[in-house]
Amino acid sequence: MTAATGDTASASSAPPPILQLRGVDKLFGEFPAVDRISLDIREGEFFTIVGPSGSGKTTMVRMLVGMDKPTNGDILLRGERINDVPANKRPTCMVFQSLALFPHRSVGQNIEFPLKIRGVKAASRKERALELMAQLRLPESYYGKGVSQCSGGERQRVALARALAFDPEILFFDEPLSALDYKLRKILEKELKDIHRETGKTFVYITHSLEEAMVMSDRIGVMNKGRFVQIGTPNEIYGNPSTRFVSEFMGEVNILEVGPGPDGTVIDQATGASYHAPPIADSFAGGSLVIRPEDIRFLDDTASPAANKLEGVVYNEYLLGSRVQYQVRVGDAQVFLVEKLREQQLASARGGRVTIAWDAKDSTIFPTARFAS
Repeated sequence: MTAATGDTASASSAPPPILQLRGVDKLFGEFPAVDRISLDIREGEFFTIVGPSGSGKTTMVRMLVGMDKPTNGDILLRGERINDVPANKRPTCMVFQSLALFPHRSVGQNIEFPLKIRGVKAASRKERALELMAQLRLPESYYGKGVSQCSGGERQRVALARALAFDPEILFFDEPLSALDYKLRKILEKELKDIHRETGKTFVYITHSLEEAMVMSDRIGVMNKGRFVQIGTPNEIYGNPSTRFVSEFMGEVNILEVGPGPDGTVIDQATGASYHAPPIADSFAGGSLVIRPEDIRFLDDTASPAANKLEGVVYNEYLLGSRVQYQVRVGDAQVFLVEKLREQQLASARGGRVTIAWDAKDSTIFPTARFAS
């Protein structure tokens, strides 16, 4: 897979691909919005594409759904080339961020629309609409309710019911939850995952949100500069990032710029401190040492064993629901983030002196050449 790593599931246990890209480019002038992507999306999986603005994720999905054609390469659906098949002739459906509902029609009329244009009789349309409403937890009484009278979460459900009425093989989602408040977004994340499991459909989802991707996905593809830089399960992406870019994009990290030191250690280029790190190649000339905040611990006893220890002062603490994050200042130049469960909260935090520690296995080294992407 071009420019992608981390897809470790064995071919024998994975479902067959329903959708494939083979060397796909999309050029705007000379600019490659999508650059030589090859990808297999498995039948029945929840595949999420994440990446910063301008990474190419929306352009790629527009090609998959048939709204744009690739400049080069092939898109295959069940092995058949579909580059020239228009969107309305593909067994796919798109749920947009704007939802694109008909504001002056009822809930039932919106859901039934794809069935109506296919010539399905009115009684059968209503029966199917009510089935989908029940599946998506919309009360039957909403059938005649104006869609403009529905809440944001209810409109999301109507849009999804309408998409399912097409009976598509693949559903594409372009950031459908981004405009909702946090509590409603969390509810709908779980509901979407439940619906995916109940329907067995293939879902391809675009989001900026790390949390959405981690909660819902079977696999995540991280895009940057028109390419996938890593593809894998949420655990693989978070726990074993392939590049510094991926490690930063998938959550907060502590990053130290380091060079080679004696006996397999690395030297902090800002402070001269020496750290034990994962094994590095003899050719290592410099790079980044990355430690996630939850992998740093507080030592009650400074004599406790630890590969790397630093003394500092708690500058601030941030309550994050079930977790607490601390900002620890070490000397004049360094700030470390340390994250703990709420029950591990320090009794006396701000201004207190602490010893923080981590082991070599809890950090990752990215040589400079590897995080250029």
